Amino acid sequence: MKEVVILSGKGGTGKTSIVGCFASLAENKVLCDCDVDAADLHLLIQPRSKEEHEFRSGQTASIDAEKCTQCGLCQDMCRFDAINDYIVDSASCEGCGFCSHICPEEAIIMNENLAGHWFISNTKHGPMVHARLGIAEENSGKLVTTVRNQARQMAEEQGLELAITDGPPGIGCPVITSLSGATLALIVTEPTLSGMHDMERVIGVCGHFKVPVLVCVNKYDINEENTRQIESICDDLGIKVIAKIPFDNIVTEALIQGQSVIEYSDGEVSQKIRSMWETVLNVVAT
Repeated sequence: MKEVVILSGKGGTGKTSIVGCFASLAENKVLCDCDVDAADLHLLIQPRSKEEHEFRSGQTASIDAEKCTQCGLCQDMCRFDAINDYIVDSASCEGCGFCSHICPEEAIIMNENLAGHWFISNTKHGPMVHARLGIAEENSGKLVTTVRNQARQMAEEQGLELAITDGPPGIGCPVITSLSGATLALIVTEPTLSGMHDMERVIGVCGHFKVPVLVCVNKYDINEENTRQIESICDDLGIKVIAKIPFDNIVTEALIQGQSVIEYSDGEVSQKIRSMWETVLNVVAT
């Protein structure tokens, strides 16, 4: 199975909109939403969930009142001040487990947190694996791994040749997890100072993990001087800019209708994205 991961150094570049278009163009594929901290591909793809699974990660302490002798050791030693009157404040507990190790009565238990859910769904464009991380929960890299592994398993079981992954923004743990073992990374950037800066950072991450990179400049005409600078940066790094997509309100109109711009219109934006997808397929095939 080949895997194309669509990334952006920062949020708001149009990455998920591009993924939605690729979903309508690609065949024999599984969709994978790894942007678990702020998942929104489902708003465009409209999945119908057929399986829902709990995701557990991290720990929170709890005190067994029957065993506790109220010696006060846990309260004195907790550096996060998470234990008061022998009750654990789950919002303050960091799950380090130190209190459970020092309790002389073994009255403190570390309970695994319900951190979110992951789903296997059907969509109008084929199967999709996605997730929802709980509010203020951490360990999204672990959830990304779960989502990708399930997508790979589904591809093997159904004989699917391609995975299209909506990766998270930034360069942190979820991005690294999304890139591991990928065939190709497509970076969607925009001609702003922050867009250029963050594009260079995520290119560096891809280079570290030896994942080939292509670049798409979205809304290139809002600042053509910056677009030329992006092209110059990519040229110096030996990276191809395979598409420059113009700004067009029709993209927003399509999103309001719950459709990708490919499904909604056959204008210039759609033609540019179709051409870009053909380039991506050619690169993946080689």
